Amino acid sequence: MYGRYTQDLGTFAKDEAARLRLQEGDTPRPRRPSELLEYTQGRCAPCRVCALQCQRFLISKVGEDWVFLILLGLVMALVSWAMDFAIATCLQAQKWMYGGLDTNVLLQYMAWVTYPTVLITFSAGFTQILAPQAVGSGIPEMKTILRGVVLKEYLTFKTFVAKVIGLTCALGSGMPLGKEGPFVHIASMCAALLSRFLSLFGGFYENEARNIEMLAAACAVGVGCCFAAPIGGVLFSIEVTSTFFAVRNYWRGFFAATFSAFIFRVLAVWNKDEETITALFKTRFRLDFPFDLQELPAFAVIGIASGFGGALFVYLNRKIVQFMRRQKTINRFLMKKRLLFPALVTLIISTLTFPPGFGQFMAGQLTQKDTLVTLFDNQTWAKQGINDEFEYLGILEAWRHPRSNVFVTLVVFILMKFWMSALATTIPVPCGAFMPVFVIGAAFGRLVGESMAAWFPDGIHTDSNIYRIVPGGYAVVGAAALSGAVTHTVSTAVIVFELTGQISHILPVMIAVILANAVAQSLQPSLYDSIIRIKKLPYLPELGWGHHEKYNVRVEDIMVRDIRYVTLNCKYRDLQQVLHSTKMKNLPLVESAESMILLGSIERAQVGALLSSQLSPQRRLMTLRQKVLSEDGHRLSDSSIRFQISTETSSGTPARPALRKPLKPALKRVPSSPPDSPPAGSTDHTGIALKSLFCANAAAEPTEVRAWPSPALPIPLPGPAQLYPLPCPMAPPQILEWEEQQLDQLVDFSSAKIDPAPFQLVEHTSLHKTHTIFSLLGLDHAFVTSIGRLVGMVSLKELRKAIEGSLTGKGVKVRPPLASFRDSTASTTEADTTALRQLWDRHQHHHMPREASPGGDDDDDTPK
Repeated sequence: MYGRYTQDLGTFAKDEAARLRLQEGDTPRPRRPSELLEYTQGRCAPCRVCALQCQRFLISKVGEDWVFLILLGLVMALVSWAMDFAIATCLQAQKWMYGGLDTNVLLQYMAWVTYPTVLITFSAGFTQILAPQAVGSGIPEMKTILRGVVLKEYLTFKTFVAKVIGLTCALGSGMPLGKEGPFVHIASMCAALLSRFLSLFGGFYENEARNIEMLAAACAVGVGCCFAAPIGGVLFSIEVTSTFFAVRNYWRGFFAATFSAFIFRVLAVWNKDEETITALFKTRFRLDFPFDLQELPAFAVIGIASGFGGALFVYLNRKIVQFMRRQKTINRFLMKKRLLFPALVTLIISTLTFPPGFGQFMAGQLTQKDTLVTLFDNQTWAKQGINDEFEYLGILEAWRHPRSNVFVTLVVFILMKFWMSALATTIPVPCGAFMPVFVIGAAFGRLVGESMAAWFPDGIHTDSNIYRIVPGGYAVVGAAALSGAVTHTVSTAVIVFELTGQISHILPVMIAVILANAVAQSLQPSLYDSIIRIKKLPYLPELGWGHHEKYNVRVEDIMVRDIRYVTLNCKYRDLQQVLHSTKMKNLPLVESAESMILLGSIERAQVGALLSSQLSPQRRLMTLRQKVLSEDGHRLSDSSIRFQISTETSSGTPARPALRKPLKPALKRVPSSPPDSPPAGSTDHTGIALKSLFCANAAAEPTEVRAWPSPALPIPLPGPAQLYPLPCPMAPPQILEWEEQQLDQLVDFSSAKIDPAPFQLVEHTSLHKTHTIFSLLGLDHAFVTSIGRLVGMVSLKELRKAIEGSLTGKGVKVRPPLASFRDSTASTTEADTTALRQLWDRHQHHHMPREASPGGDDDDDTPK
């Protein structure tokens, strides 16, 4: 079928091109009036023509990818710099209020607590009113969109405004929230809005495949302009948002992310924030001997502990959300008072971080940026000798307490920030979790580094040289490990290198990140996958690694066998029953109910169009006309009767005169459109007979029945050209009888759009391969066939249930229906051989049953 279709299409294209060439002939192309009159007359004609050519050239170049990527990078750099400036201003205002009220502790507490509460409440209220889709990270939604699912209102300008303003207020409050995830969403919205704007210059921006490619590049831009880390941003976006990444998008992501990060740092230099383009958290670790080889076990311990910590963070975050949803009383109360929960959480966290209070034990007055600067410091805070005391200067003063040492401060900071961040990320405001987790990991690494420095004050060495331990390097390792464990990514190591500007600890960072991922992936899903499960987004979960049982589960074990289908020789009544009995968007088209040979698929809308066309009022009117012609026994002249379409909305409009055409060709046309009719200028007595024939009640008054949606039949009478619509061309019982007759006719598929090659899977396809195919191609369903016969269908729903319900960390939890775990080297069964023989018998004009019998007449089973 496909070969015949392509051959016919090619022949038609050649014939059409030859016909167009014959019509054009040798006539020159007429010039546009604007070119002729506006640009080629007057003294400045050459300049105008040149300007027109330059304009066309620029518009043509707008379609190039690099122009779009430059605009995307420039816009995101400006947005990122403006948001950072506004966030820094808000944080500085909080410090100014806190410092100006140092004479009264109560007023300090009121200012310290009220300021973030007001900002968070405003952010939650503004986002909820303008665009609730802007709440949260945005990366789970982008994963779903790049999977091929359309999420409404997630990439609109309204959501963009809500995300930018809400995120600025949320981060300006000083809460333990991040901006990396929301920036991915913001960049994606910028790309979608730019595509919509540039579509005015050319239609290529409306291509769906192109938009997906640009969204993939936008995800890289979001991370790149957030941390000024283009390489890590591209790799992070690939790991987080893509199951399978197209290599052709690789240069797009690097180009746009590099340009965005460059402009972002240039703006910082222009604003006198930096002297030159440097890393955001530049470190000065020792390069000649950064770490001793014997320190690698300590780095490995950081990685393993971070893996458990990352899994615990994801688990705690999910349990908080589930607890709030399961408590019906609390949930109902919070649904009515939507701003109470964020205000209450902010009040609790602000109270615990109040510097004169409990915040003095956890460096509560430091912002996230100041905290990272101090944790990455390359000096050792703990005592290294008897008279060797570290002098805390500047912002490092926050880590010193007269009644406790630095170890107690770090432990309290890690424990408090851990549950605070897990709780704060559940607030319904635009926020991410990468930066809080990054800071917690840096604190944990700093704790291990300070402990190592205290245990080995002279360093671990084997010769006479003394190289003291650098705790800042441990902080870098911990930050990369914990953030990688929570997000299930390895690219956090590259982000750390670009943030610090040094790669001296590249080996410890990679070891810790890989170990943290190995532990976290075996315990919990990533934070983004956990949010996808909580929100129940239509996304296909990942298969766990290390489970060999998923290769033994096959499609026939999880597919739906009882599905509705359409046969090639079915009746319209069958179509009606199929539409009423199933909600499938694509229905399989088979040859017959006996053979079940899959011929293609037809959309539900096409089936509905076929059914409505068969039962349309126009077709009913055509049937009446043909009935009248057959009863009269002769052809009616073209001037004897005129048919006018008079619906409920246009019944009062006057009739439009049309050209005279023979009645016979008009009757042979497709009944979906009404035929053209001549003006009613002549008279005939046939109209009176038609009136008495079509009406169920001839004594009824000639008033138009508007409740009947089908066309009325006006009859020209002697005298002035005035049309009188028939009162009731067909009574309701006659309509039902006519519809029953139409439903018993065979379906004509010649006008329907049929997909001759729907995606198919054989029943022996493994679950692993099915998951790979669905993820790679972005499928939502596939038909299952056996030797060309339709035996079932598998969709995302069944595949998701098989992965989440049937597979666990130990393999198959519940044995699927009809599942049999076979040996991979087993030969084909006797049923397969019987089915093959039955298929051969069908070609010998025999019917092939739908299900093969388990037995056979011969015993010569041969392996495939």
